[in-house]
Amino acid sequence: MLRGGIIGAGFFSGNHLNAWAMVEGAEIVALCDTDPKRLSKMGDAFGIEARYSDAAEMLDSENLDFVDIITTAPTHRPLVELAISKDVHVICQKPFAETLEDARAMVRAVEMAGKTLMVHENFRWQSPVRTVIDAVRSGTIGTPFFCRAAFRSGYDVFSGQPYLAEGKRFIIEDLGIHVLDIVRALMGDVTRVAAHTNRINPEINGEDVATILLSHESGVASVVDCSYATRRVPETFPETLLEIDGDAGSLYLKSGYRMEVHVDGKVETRDVSPPVLSWAERPWHNIQESVAIIQKHFVESLAKGVAPETSGKDNLQTLTLVEAAYRSAAEKRTIETSEL
Repeated sequence: MLRGGIIGAGFFSGNHLNAWAMVEGAEIVALCDTDPKRLSKMGDAFGIEARYSDAAEMLDSENLDFVDIITTAPTHRPLVELAISKDVHVICQKPFAETLEDARAMVRAVEMAGKTLMVHENFRWQSPVRTVIDAVRSGTIGTPFFCRAAFRSGYDVFSGQPYLAEGKRFIIEDLGIHVLDIVRALMGDVTRVAAHTNRINPEINGEDVATILLSHESGVASVVDCSYATRRVPETFPETLLEIDGDAGSLYLKSGYRMEVHVDGKVETRDVSPPVLSWAERPWHNIQESVAIIQKHFVESLAKGVAPETSGKDNLQTLTLVEAAYRSAAEKRTIETSEL
């Protein structure tokens, strides 16, 4: 049984803790947060007696196999490097790092230590999205040549996470990073990025609309389309809608978790709705289920001694697209990913 510690008991940690209770082969035995109220609340809720205000103290005092870092990006590099120095594996929330320099430093440290670092990039692990990824990878529509991935919503994400309204960066860094990662999983890595952003909501500091054109290494193209300023009924939050064209057919993930496969003049429709787990609630249930799925993959990867699909090294490619999109929007030009 793998022994794990949580670093960070804030907004999203309850989802992690509930999900870890479902994962065979691992248990959370220690909890760390600098806020005593959050630490007490989560520790009491999940029956975790070992509680720390200092991550180094937790790592020194507990015999841990891994840590799950659920903090904001500025803390990730020091916490990851601390954990690696204590010879434990790491699963770390996104955004993986504030800068590519920090992300690359973490990946180097992990490789030198021979440990595993997985980024909690959970959108590609949502079961409806995963069904689409598996179908495309299995050749259901032949070789894909175009993809559109859209996340358009008017949902108030600021009420639960008010800090999102404060930063100069918003939708690409917080939401678009997920959608970019889905497109990478479907269509492969990217060579060029062209992005346009806008701010519709005057109460926030960052961009809340982004449209990004991606040119992939294979020569195909994708469009990533994100908005938190869209008003429509029904509200589709937090669904990512997908459209993929292949040389043998097309595949759609439509609102309401309806997947359509168009091949040979026929349409197959499937309901790929995620389950509402006992501790989950709508409309967050697809995200909440994906937390358990990604944690299960992390444990299985450790058992097999293989790199997780969303390893730190892999996530460098997604983080590069985020940086390229911001530079493209600011400089009003196409960015080669090799520039970064």
